[in-house]
Amino acid sequence: MHKLLYLFVGIPSVLFSQTQQLTLEAIWKGEFREDYLQSYQPMNNDKYSLLSFNYDSKSTAIDVYNYATLEKTETLIDSKNLEDLAYFDDYAFNEDESKILLSTNSESIYRHSSKSVYYVYDVATKKAILVDDAPIQEPTFSKNSKMIAYVKENNIYLKNLETNTTIPVTSDGKKNFTINGVTDWVYEEEFSFVKAFVWSTNSDKIAFLKFDEKEVPFFSMDIVGNALYPSSQTFKYPKAGEQNSKVSLHLYDINENTTQNIALGDYEYIPHITWTHKDDKLAAVTLNRHQNQLKLFSINTKDLSATLTLEEKNKAYVDVININDLTFLKDNSFIWPSEKDGFNHLYHYSANGKLKKQITKGNWEVTKFYGLNPKTKTVFYQSVEDGSTNRTIYKIGLNGRSKKRLSATTGTNDADFSKDKNYFILNHSDVSTPTSYHLYSSKKRIKEIKNNKQVAEKLNSYNLSHKVFSELNTENGTFNMWMLKPANFDSEKKYPLLLVQYSGPGSQEVANSWNSYNDYWFHYLTQKGFIVACVDGRGTGFKGAAFKKVTYKELGKYETIDQINAAKELRKLNYIDADNIGIWGWSYGGFMSTNCLLKGNDVFSTAIAVAPVTSWRFYDSVYTERYMQTPQENPSGYDENSPLFHTEKLKGNYLIVHGTGDDNVHVQNAYRMTNALIKENKDFDQAIYPDRAHGIYRGQNTRLHLFTKMSKFLDQHLK
Repeated sequence: MHKLLYLFVGIPSVLFSQTQQLTLEAIWKGEFREDYLQSYQPMNNDKYSLLSFNYDSKSTAIDVYNYATLEKTETLIDSKNLEDLAYFDDYAFNEDESKILLSTNSESIYRHSSKSVYYVYDVATKKAILVDDAPIQEPTFSKNSKMIAYVKENNIYLKNLETNTTIPVTSDGKKNFTINGVTDWVYEEEFSFVKAFVWSTNSDKIAFLKFDEKEVPFFSMDIVGNALYPSSQTFKYPKAGEQNSKVSLHLYDINENTTQNIALGDYEYIPHITWTHKDDKLAAVTLNRHQNQLKLFSINTKDLSATLTLEEKNKAYVDVININDLTFLKDNSFIWPSEKDGFNHLYHYSANGKLKKQITKGNWEVTKFYGLNPKTKTVFYQSVEDGSTNRTIYKIGLNGRSKKRLSATTGTNDADFSKDKNYFILNHSDVSTPTSYHLYSSKKRIKEIKNNKQVAEKLNSYNLSHKVFSELNTENGTFNMWMLKPANFDSEKKYPLLLVQYSGPGSQEVANSWNSYNDYWFHYLTQKGFIVACVDGRGTGFKGAAFKKVTYKELGKYETIDQINAAKELRKLNYIDADNIGIWGWSYGGFMSTNCLLKGNDVFSTAIAVAPVTSWRFYDSVYTERYMQTPQENPSGYDENSPLFHTEKLKGNYLIVHGTGDDNVHVQNAYRMTNALIKENKDFDQAIYPDRAHGIYRGQNTRLHLFTKMSKFLDQHLK
C-alpha cells in the first residue's frame, strides 16, 4: 500500500462548490496559458532586458530594466523605427552591449536548431545592417566585437563588421555529406547543442567541429503536404549499431587564414568544446562509443598538442547531461559536474586536473549549476536537497563551506542571475501555485515581478480535484507517486484507474510544480469519473546514479515491472475498479504503456501509446547505446524488452498514435507494431497524423483532435 507523505491542493477547496466543467477546447485554445518573462537577458551594470510586442503596430522592442528598482530605464530598440526590419523575434548582445544581433523570419529545423535572417544593430548610430541575404545559423560576435562567425549551408563564414566584408572559413560543407560549425541530428537531439564553434579570447582563432556524414545511413520520410504528389524529407540518422558521423576538431587562424586539425586520440564523440581563460588553451571533451569513458583535454593552440586533464569511467555510462556546466576560473582551474560518488555533484579541479575540493556533497543531486561569483568565490546551484520532487536554490563557497538556502518556498524553484550574481530573479511554482517571479538581491527579496494569479483566478470557476503526493511501496522498492481523484470522490464507489508515466532514464514526472497541459487533461479525466495516478519507478532521475542506472542494458524490463507492480498495489484500494486499469504514455512512455499492456495483461485492460518506440533497434545511436550498448553486443536486451516480440499477449484495448513526420521516433515504430499485431490477428485501434512531428501539434486543432480521440477511447474501454 502507499504511505501518504504530503498533500498539495491543486485548486482551493472552495472550488468544490463551483459547477463549471473543464473542456478540451478550453485547454488547447490556451485559456490557461501562463505569462512569462519574454527573452530575458542579464546585462552589464546590474540591468536586464526583455522583449515586448506591440500587437497594434506589429512591432518588437527591447526594454531595459534596473535590477535594484525593477523600473524600466529605456527602450533600447523598437522595430517600428527601423526601415528594413518590421519586427524581430530574438536578440543577442555583444560583450559591451554596443551592438545587438536581431533575428527575424526564424524557421525551425529540428528540436533545438533554427535558421533566421539576422541584422546587426548599432546602439550608437541606431542603424541595422544585414548579416547575410540568406537565412543563417548561430551567428556569434567575436570577443572584440569586430567580427561575426556564422553557419550557412553547412559552412562557416566570417563577417568583418568594420569593412562589411564576408569570407568563408570552410568550403566543403554539403547537405548529408559534411557539416561545419553546427551539429548533426543526433548530436543536437542527444547532446543538446547546435553551435559547434567557439571564438578564442583574443578573437584571432575559431575552434570548430566538422561532421563527416557520408557513411551515416539515410532516413527518408514521406511528406503528404498539399501538393498533388507527395515529397520526401531525407536526412542522415544513425540508428543503434549503425555508422555515426566522423567528428573532428579543427582550429582556424584568422590572421593566417589557415585551418589545422587537432588530434585527440581514439574517441567516438566530442560532446563539448570551450575556450578557457587563456588564449592559447582550448578544452575539449571526448567520449567512447559505449559512453563509459570520458576524457577532458587541454589543447595548446600554439603547437596543437592535447594533454589529458581528467578522465572518468563507469561500469554503465558517464552521464554527460550536465557537461555544459564545465566552467573555467581565471587561473584555469575549473568546476566539473560528476556522478562519481553516486550522486551528481560539483567538483573544483586545478588547471592540471588535480582535485582541489568536492564543492557539494550528500545523498542528493545538484540539478542545475548557475555559475560562480569570482570575487566572493561563491557557487550558485539548484538541487533536490528539499526532496527529490522539489527544486531548491542554494549558494555555497568554492571551498564547500558556508552553504545558504536562497529560495524559501517549497516546490519548483529556478533562477536567472545577473552577470555579477548580485541579483537574481526567482521563479517559483508548486502544485497549487502558478509560476511567480520575484527579484532578490544577494541579501533579501526586493519585490514581485509577476505572479500569474490570473490563471488561478480563471480556474476558480472550475470544479477541479486535489493532487495528492505520496510514496508507493512495492516488492521492488518505494517510489514517488501522485494521484488525482474526482472532485466528488466517494470512497464507497469503484473508479477506473489510469496510470500515466514517461519512465525514461533520468526523467521525472512526479514533481511539485504547476500544471502542464497534460495535467489539465488529467483533471478533465477526473471530471469524467477516472482516477489518474503517476509513479516514477526505477530508472527515473534525481534519486542517485544506482537508482537510475539499474536499467542499464535492459531498457523497459525493470520499468515495466515497476508499473505493473504499482497497478497491483493500487488495485488493492477499495475504491479502485480492479477490472478497469489503464496506462498512457508518450514516446518512451508509449514504449512503456505498450509493454505494460502486453506483459501485464492480467492487470491492465487498456493502453494508449503516443509516438512510441517499439524496438530500440529503430532509435538513434547516441541515446540507445548509452543505455543498451549496440544491438550486435546485446541482442537479448533489445528484443526481450521490445513489444514487437510480445504481441501474442495482447488481451485488452490498445490505441497506437503516431505522426508520419516524426524525425525523432519514426513512424516505422508504429508500422512495425501494426504488422506484428496483424500477424497475430489482434484487434487494436490506430490514429495516424500525417506530416506531424514527435509533438503532434502542428496544424489547426491537431492537439484538440488527438486528446478528444484519446478521451473517447478511455470512455469507451476503461469503464
